[in-house]
Amino acid sequence: MRNRLILLPGWGLGSAPLEPLAAALQGLDERLRVQIEPLPTSGSSDPADWLDELDANLPEDVWLGGWSFGGMLAAELAARRADRCCGLLTLASNACFVARDDWPSAMSKANFGAFREGCVVDADTTLKRFSLLSAQGAAEARSLARLLAGGAPHTAATALLQGLDVLAALDTRGALQAFRGPQLHLFAGADALVPGEAAGALLALLPDIEIGLIEQASHAFVVERPHEVAAAIQAFLHESGDD
Repeated sequence: MRNRLILLPGWGLGSAPLEPLAAALQGLDERLRVQIEPLPTSGSSDPADWLDELDANLPEDVWLGGWSFGGMLAAELAARRADRCCGLLTLASNACFVARDDWPSAMSKANFGAFREGCVVDADTTLKRFSLLSAQGAAEARSLARLLAGGAPHTAATALLQGLDVLAALDTRGALQAFRGPQLHLFAGADALVPGEAAGALLALLPDIEIGLIEQASHAFVVERPHEVAAAIQAFLHESGDD
């Protein structure tokens, strides 16, 4: 099913941010079937349980992709499926969302810990703050943040915290190195959540993959600049033989 792309959303904001991108992609190629798949609801903080649920629910032999957290999950699932996955694309996704000694190009542990604690105290306020961070760097940042927050589903604080714990635990470097299919990783030039240095670090780790940059764009570039992101994805799919 090389004409089918599954997209996984980021943390907390639901599927709505990916809808403009899906529409833009299908406008470029009416043969392409784009499916936005909600994040797992396994009730677990173990990444393996999330991947088990995705693996059971998603069709095989499709392109896997995702925005931010969703891209990290897509990378892990692509590696698990190996030749049963057509290819991988990630959008504003870091190999590690939280910094590690050998991967400093990420959010600091202190900042992530404070963010998680904020979610424990007041999940709704934390989601609004996350919307602001996601929109930071956009030309119309405040209106974009309001759009993101307004489209976010009501999610129990427990589920949000489980997602944050999975996000913090993921280190996709091994998966990205193991997956032999085509890969595209798009980054945003003004991303407040994934440092620009992450793109260079990823290219140093995997010099043969395709990496792109949407200049002067926020973390939420899937909403802010959907047509540019879609054009980059469509070119990648075409170059990878999906024509």
